[in-house]
Amino acid sequence: MALRDAVMAALLEGEASGYDLAKAFEASVANFWMATPQQIYRELERMESDGLVAARLVEQERRPNKRLFSLTPAGLAAVRDHLTARPSKPLALRDELLVKVQCLDVGDAQALDAVRAEIEERLARSAARLARYERLRERLLDGRTEDEFWAGAERVGPYLTLQAGLALERANVSWAEAALARLKQRAGNR
Repeated sequence: MALRDAVMAALLEGEASGYDLAKAFEASVANFWMATPQQIYRELERMESDGLVAARLVEQERRPNKRLFSLTPAGLAAVRDHLTARPSKPLALRDELLVKVQCLDVGDAQALDAVRAEIEERLARSAARLARYERLRERLLDGRTEDEFWAGAERVGPYLTLQAGLALERANVSWAEAALARLKQRAGNR
């Protein structure tokens, strides 16, 4: 999948500025695709020149004018084509921290402390993302039960991807907590 496809997926929510899209990537799309604001802005320019998005200028007082992007009919067709174009690639995990954990037994006490600190950082980041995703879930449900949401939701894709993000961050939190407990236990046994 290309960044272009992820940007078009985000634009299915409606018209948005590059800034809005960067925030959307940070808040919700980040559970399945990462991109910097600069990458998003560059991709929007390419998509506009390819006719996949249209931009309109919104003049603002006391702030710079902003451009709002929306999918064109060609962009919407590209989204539909993406759904069936080719099978998705399987998830490939490449995690530098796990490589360090794998090598942990050959390190000294300083190395162990450094890896433990990285695991603690991962735990904190995952816990923060999990809290953010839970808040997003509450906004999407808007006081409804999940059954009520499923019965009446216009779009279910954002909720399904959110559930994947929630599961991933819950797994990260669980693994980090268990790893830290085992490392503490092991240090106590030496």
